[in-house]
Amino acid sequence: MSEAVEVHGSVAIVTLGCARNDVDSEELAGRLQAGGWTLVDDPGEADVAVVNTCGFVEQAKKDSIDALLETAELKEHGRTQKLVAVGCLAERYGEQLAAELPEADAVLGFDSYTDMSSQLRSILAGQRPESHVPRDRRTLLPLAPTERPAAMAEAEVVVPGVWMQSTPRARLGDAPWAPLKIASGCDRRCAFCAIPAFRGSFVSRRPADVLAEARWLAENGVREVLLVSENSTSYGKDLGDLRLLESLLPSLAEVDGIERVRVSYLQPAEIRPGLLEVMAETPGVVPYFDLSFQHASPTLLRRMRRFGGAEDFLGLIDRIRTLVPEAGIRSNVIVGFPGETEEDVDVLCSFLEGARMDVVGVFGYSDEDGTEAVDLDDHLPDGVVAERVAHVTDLVEELMNQRASERVGTDVTVLVDEIERDDDDDDAVVADAASGEGAVASVGRADHQGPEVDGVCRLTAPVEVGRLVRGRVVDSDGVDLLVEPTGVAT
Repeated sequence: MSEAVEVHGSVAIVTLGCARNDVDSEELAGRLQAGGWTLVDDPGEADVAVVNTCGFVEQAKKDSIDALLETAELKEHGRTQKLVAVGCLAERYGEQLAAELPEADAVLGFDSYTDMSSQLRSILAGQRPESHVPRDRRTLLPLAPTERPAAMAEAEVVVPGVWMQSTPRARLGDAPWAPLKIASGCDRRCAFCAIPAFRGSFVSRRPADVLAEARWLAENGVREVLLVSENSTSYGKDLGDLRLLESLLPSLAEVDGIERVRVSYLQPAEIRPGLLEVMAETPGVVPYFDLSFQHASPTLLRRMRRFGGAEDFLGLIDRIRTLVPEAGIRSNVIVGFPGETEEDVDVLCSFLEGARMDVVGVFGYSDEDGTEAVDLDDHLPDGVVAERVAHVTDLVEELMNQRASERVGTDVTVLVDEIERDDDDDDAVVADAASGEGAVASVGRADHQGPEVDGVCRLTAPVEVGRLVRGRVVDSDGVDLLVEPTGVAT
């Protein structure tokens, strides 16, 4: 008989930020559940609320602080007794965050993750642990990527979502898709990005661990996995095989129950022709290309410590569309980087018009502590940055709408993620999606649409969540598509 696990209390995990943080939260949830904690959805119904913060850019940091303050109020009005901050903001600022946010009962860094259960027990008992002291996590592992696996095994370096293999994650939702982390950290030194300092050097998960987790996800209702990392094109370099992603993708697509494999965050400078071919031609791997361009002016990109330019990027997009004309392509761009000229903006806009991507996120530059860009000359006034963001945003919204309208009349396969309810109707009830009673619309995504960051497909007939259905695009609304089912749901 298995040994009984002592129950210590209830815990809710609130997650901010990206899909990588979602994986970290579910790994923490698995550890806490195995340690005797009861997981609950509502932080107001938990003894301890754990907020997994984001520390990427200024707005994300603000959102994390707001979430911490909102959760802290539950200590006055709900069951919640303790509030604990974890995640990137806690790792990045540690003692400073604790000093400025006394509402938090603890601020814990990544090194606390392996012992989170005992940490929460002591906090619930009234102890206040010493606040996390930030450090550059790149110093924890060797500079040479191939030396890192052995060093990690020796030093037991904690890399969330990668080196926490003793306990499986616990799902915190029931969506038919889930992020699956293949690596963590980054070796690039982009002038605007602080991620390498607080996430550390690039570390790949071993293929066997990735495949095991994919099988576990399939057993728990997942039909699509979204491969996440800070840089998916570097996968395998620390394991001695730069082509490892090319061999991993077909293996993932063969996992029983997994119908779609999607890759996120590809560095254009590292993309190999073989990887493009595998992503375009492997059944079950969707032709979806999440390309980190950041800008298109070669001059400005060099200042950002990046490579390429409009001509190279358009060539890459051309190669993708030659392989798969209907491929989904998305990216993000930064506007207002120090030294950016009007000519640079013109180059960017011309590139965007030529690229005609499905989705483009536009971000205004902001200084990030500890990055090279903070000390660069020629910082632009906030007003100029805002004007350029508005200008580029208006352009990409029009281009995205045009791209969506071009898909009208095409056939797509949609994975139904949810039943959308009419929030304006207080009496509306979403009933069984198969019957269609009370359901406003079945909402899902085609191959070219990533979860939560891209457009969606709304079906003209009800289909159950988790089903894959063939359909024809009959209309578009912004980046969203209206799809009429034509095939049998599976």
